[in-house]
Amino acid sequence: MNNIDKLSIAAIRSTCIDMINAANSGHPGMALGSAPIVYTLFKNHIISDPYDPTWVNRDRFILSAGHASALLYTILHLCDYRVSLNDLKNFRRLNSLTPGHPEVGHTPGVDATSGPLGQGIATAVGVALAETHLHAKFDDYIDHYTYALCGDGCLQEGVSQEAISLAGQYKLNKLIVLYDSNNVTLDGPLSLSSSENVKLRFEAAGWNVLEVKDGNDVDEIDAAIVKAKKSTDKPTLIIVTTVIGYGSSVAGTSKAHGAPLKADDIVKTKEFYGYNYPEFTIPEEVYANFKKNFTKKGYEKHVDWLLKTEKLKKSGKLEVYDQIFSGNLAEFFKGEDFNGFDPAVKEATRKSSQNALIHFNSVVPNLIGGSADVAGSVLTSIPGTTTYDATNRLGTNLNFGIREFGMACCANGIAIHGGLRPFVGCFAVFSDYMKSAIRMSALSKLPVLYIFSHDSISVGEDGPTHQPIEQLAMLRSIPNVNVCRPGDARETFACYKEALLLTQTPSAIVTCRNNLPLLANSSYEGVKHGAYIIEKEENTCDFTIIATGTEVSLAVEAKKLLKEEGIDVRVVSMPSFYLFEKQSNEYKASVLGNDYNKRIFVEMLSSYGLHKYAANTMTIDHFGASANYADLQKFYDYTPERLAKTVKNLLKGE
Repeated sequence: MNNIDKLSIAAIRSTCIDMINAANSGHPGMALGSAPIVYTLFKNHIISDPYDPTWVNRDRFILSAGHASALLYTILHLCDYRVSLNDLKNFRRLNSLTPGHPEVGHTPGVDATSGPLGQGIATAVGVALAETHLHAKFDDYIDHYTYALCGDGCLQEGVSQEAISLAGQYKLNKLIVLYDSNNVTLDGPLSLSSSENVKLRFEAAGWNVLEVKDGNDVDEIDAAIVKAKKSTDKPTLIIVTTVIGYGSSVAGTSKAHGAPLKADDIVKTKEFYGYNYPEFTIPEEVYANFKKNFTKKGYEKHVDWLLKTEKLKKSGKLEVYDQIFSGNLAEFFKGEDFNGFDPAVKEATRKSSQNALIHFNSVVPNLIGGSADVAGSVLTSIPGTTTYDATNRLGTNLNFGIREFGMACCANGIAIHGGLRPFVGCFAVFSDYMKSAIRMSALSKLPVLYIFSHDSISVGEDGPTHQPIEQLAMLRSIPNVNVCRPGDARETFACYKEALLLTQTPSAIVTCRNNLPLLANSSYEGVKHGAYIIEKEENTCDFTIIATGTEVSLAVEAKKLLKEEGIDVRVVSMPSFYLFEKQSNEYKASVLGNDYNKRIFVEMLSSYGLHKYAANTMTIDHFGASANYADLQKFYDYTPERLAKTVKNLLKGE
């Protein structure tokens, strides 16, 4: 290690200490231990342009251990991203560019939102997968590496195993994960909770594994990365043995993990580094080191890449490239109103969902996705498409296996990369496995499409373990998620179109397995507004029935029964709370009616959250039972007759 390497690493470590001290909050342990890893990676390997942080062909770096964010922000500052010294001083403060954990789209140079341990690795798998597919489509116009830095905590999370298994299966050889192995977790030594052989674990999953015994040896780290980049058929894990909180009095212990160093320890630690500069002072030669070895290199590579545009244009692929990387799919839609459905055909919305996927796949050129081994039930297979694997990178059908959480994180990575619109599917009840990843989609403003089938107790014989009750309420509770529960084929197609038009919002389309009639007045325009009057009162609205999904047709039948008794009701279909809340107050009132107490919300699910729209509910606030759907419907009295009777009683004040 030469003098400039020593000085640069000392500057990085000392600046991290200063940031955490100024915030009186943060995680110095990994930031100090991993500094030589990140320094070597950015100085010698990562190709990126700080003046265009979203350049498509840049190498990606995902800090899976997001609590070490001070280290990432310091590197970004030194590499000339728009992260100033003042931004570093405002670490973890309100409205700063340097929040406690990295957020994509918020801080220039941050390639993925990270923090919940393990998700960063799984997201990196999605990024690397996207690179292979787009490389196959656009040749060397898309040709980059994906790097991730993780710690012991990331590897203990179960999602990491889902991710590494998938990466090995797909032979994502341009994925390189650096593992900061410091043998410490928050509660104490790693030996308290884990004694596994990480090397054998990754090798069993089809990875190359390299080892660096001294985490301060930048030459050894560099040599390992060089070797990893030569892999032709496997992803690579580089195990780097480090010391948490290196140089401090608490080095090597859990005390270094998540608390600022004490004032006297800060002085002694910087003396240990040989760093004799005032707080938040970085020598000019350190800046010059990064300008020469990172900034200049990235800019030149970016210019070389731009010169390839003419080659792409001659190949006839530039127009498609521009279309899919714009992120806006509106130009692919030509005013569809979805009025060509046969009113005599009854169809489960999961089948309508498959038909919609087939239709939009023929219209949109960049759909890619699959399911968690339930393609035959959720109906996510698209005829005519090929399966993605190590021998067919152009395939668009992804077999994720029984890895719901890893699948969702992977979809986030595909979306973060850009150029592709991922969809993933499983049974609605197992959305619980995916919740944290869906939340990350929403937080990161990623338009991932989640397809959930078997949406209520109508699942039937599989019983309460597979019958969702509270899951729809959970999904609706996540900010910036468009949850759609369509009531027929037309609404299903409309939900897909609206989901694909969204550019910064994930969508969950929730479908049923029982056949439904085509609703006479369902419409794309209605779905576009989130809720609409699907059956209007004839004269005066005595009561409003609000329903979604399967229950809309039930509400329509109840309206007929009530009309026979002289009660004039309105039926509202509300497929999307998210879209409805975007409408004006005037529109909302025109749809729901003015009397809150004369509304009932009908869903064969939990009542949680429905009272926002109606004083009354006809719902199921308990787990279901194992039986066929007809028996369950009868047992729970989920019939038009019961709904009609309930409305009559409410009007009587009973």
